[in-house]
Formats: sequence, C-alpha cells, structure tokens
Amino acid sequence: MSAEASSSRSARAKHPASAPPAGIDDVEKLLSREATAFQREIEVERILKAFKLNPYEILDLQQDASADDIKKKYRQLSLFIHPDKNPHARAPDAFELLKQAESQLSEKPKREEIDAVINQARIVLLKGMQLPTTTPDNDPKLKGLNPPWQEQFLAKAKELLIEEEVRRRKAIKMNLANEGLEAKKKEDEVTARKRKAEEDAQWEETREQRVGSWRSFAQGKSKKKKQKVAILG
Repeated sequence: MSAEASSSRSARAKHPASAPPAGIDDVEKLLSREATAFQREIEVERILKAFKLNPYEILDLQQDASADDIKKKYRQLSLFIHPDKNPHARAPDAFELLKQAESQLSEKPKREEIDAVINQARIVLLKGMQLPTTTPDNDPKLKGLNPPWQEQFLAKAKELLIEEEVRRRKAIKMNLANEGLEAKKKEDEVTARKRKAEEDAQWEETREQRVGSWRSFAQGKSKKKKQKVAILG
C-alpha cells in the first residue's frame, strides 16, 4: 500500500464528512408537515367537488374495484382527511361524504343499483356512436374523441344518476302523499265514529226528556177529547 493512500485515509479519519448544519432537519420536517397538511386540504377539496351521487368518484375508484379495494381506499382517505388531523373548515363535510360513499358501495343492493345506472350511461353512449355495447373503455375507437371518452362517460353517468335520484325522490314524495291521504282517511273515520258515538250518547241522555214530552202531549190530547164529549152530552 502506498504512503499516499495511507495518508489520504488518515486525513479522512481526522476530518469526517461534515454533518448537516444544526436546524436543517427541523426545517425539512416542518416543510414535510406543511406539505402533508396542504395535501390533506387538497384532498378535502377534491371530495367536496366530486359528484355526490357517484360514490366511485368520491372515493376516487374505478367501477371494477373489489370490496377489499373499497375498504382499503376508505381507510386510507378517512385517516388522511379526518377532521381531527385536517385544519380545513369543511373537513367534517368531506368526511361524511366519504363515509356515505363507502356505505353505498359496501351495501350490495345499493351498489348494484348505482352500477346499473352507470352501465346504462355507457350503453347509451356506445349506441350513439354505433359501437357494440361491450366495447371496453380502452378500445382504440374511443381514443382521440372530443370531448374525451372518459369525460363524456362521466357526464352521461351524472345525467342518468340525477334522473334516477329525481325519480326516487318523487316516489318517496308520492308514497308520503299516499300515506298522508290514508292517514287522513283513517282520521276522518275515527272522527266520524266518535261523532256518531257522541250523538248516540246525547240521544240516550235526552231519551227520558223526549218520552216525558210525548207523554205530556198525549195526555193533553186525551183531556181535549173528554172535554168535547162532555159538551156534546
């Protein structure tokens, strides 16, 4: 080993690599925390701007997401935007939307209803383009469209989901109206029975009075007849 190499190692041993200046690590940690806080607020804004009737959009998931994918994504986002960790004023609203979206996709019948409407949107668009309804989203024929396929698809899905929600609310309103009419009918029947019972009770209460009046009337007629007979005699 040469004397020059030995001297170089000795110099490095005496003068180790300089450590970062004091406070640099703290600054980097602070910047990292601020970046994370900013990302949390950005995610809250994304959720609030997402279409409320499309839980896939709220959770930022594709329609073919598995049940495990949904649970994993929900856990990830719920921790990320939780109001206790997020300074955004509307973090609680975003958190509620997130819970609702996860609940809808975890409930099989509800998810099937949503999927049916979204699939209908795809079918309507593909038929309008004279393409097979089984055409996948990544088909070359769907590339280069203006507006892009995904944008058209989300817009049509939004339109049909709104229509479905309007129908659902009308049905609820109609059911409530029918229930109200039925309740009113029952209330009227109860009122009529009550009135009838009161009238019957009143009739019975005045029965003796009516009988007494009839007897007085009958006795008066009898006296008049006797008086006429006496005059004729």
